[in-house]
Amino acid sequence: MDPRKTTRYSTGRLSAALVIGAAALLSSCAGKDSLTTSSLPDDYRTRHPIVVGEAEKTIDIPVAAGDSGLNKGQSETVAGFVAEYRRTSSGIIQIVTPHGSANEGAAASAASATRKLMVKMGVPAGKILMARFPADFGQSAPIHLTYVAIAAKVDACGQWPADMTLNTESNKNYYNFGCAYQANLAAQLANPNDMLGPRRMTPPDGAQRDAAMDRYRGAYVELKDMDE
Repeated sequence: MDPRKTTRYSTGRLSAALVIGAAALLSSCAGKDSLTTSSLPDDYRTRHPIVVGEAEKTIDIPVAAGDSGLNKGQSETVAGFVAEYRRTSSGIIQIVTPHGSANEGAAASAASATRKLMVKMGVPAGKILMARFPADFGQSAPIHLTYVAIAAKVDACGQWPADMTLNTESNKNYYNFGCAYQANLAAQLANPNDMLGPRRMTPPDGAQRDAAMDRYRGAYVELKDMDE
């Protein structure tokens, strides 16, 4: 046997083994790094989770002492609040007026107009609760509209329990990282229940399905004519 051939054969096997070993080492490193990155204990989604729960929705309607009922701008504001109530809640909605304030009479008139507007927009009269709160004597106070609904929310942002410059060597996220993003995402959810699970599928649109089949048949006829 030629010893030169043996040397070349052994060297080729050694090179192939080195290449395979290096590839395996790189793939194992990549897998380990991706696994560690995806399960970091300081993940912002774990530290600032979006929680679906009960939340109070409220709005204040300023009322001047000389007003009577609701003006156009106030009516639009109330209508928007009531529309959101009807979309997200089926419970009690409260109209709370100030007692002992300089605008007590005007506030009572605005509250009455607000109740009429709510009923006109489809809110059951039995679910409208009228209440009063003590106000500073001689000062004007707004009327409060409030109800409770299910909402998506995140715990208060802006917390800095530790110096963020101390974690540079470990390359970890600082505590407040991602909180604003999570809060904005929660605020943009039209239906907070979507965070709990998917909705059921809606029935197919028959008219849209027929239109799609007509387009398909038309395209098929055109292609057939072109082939002929």
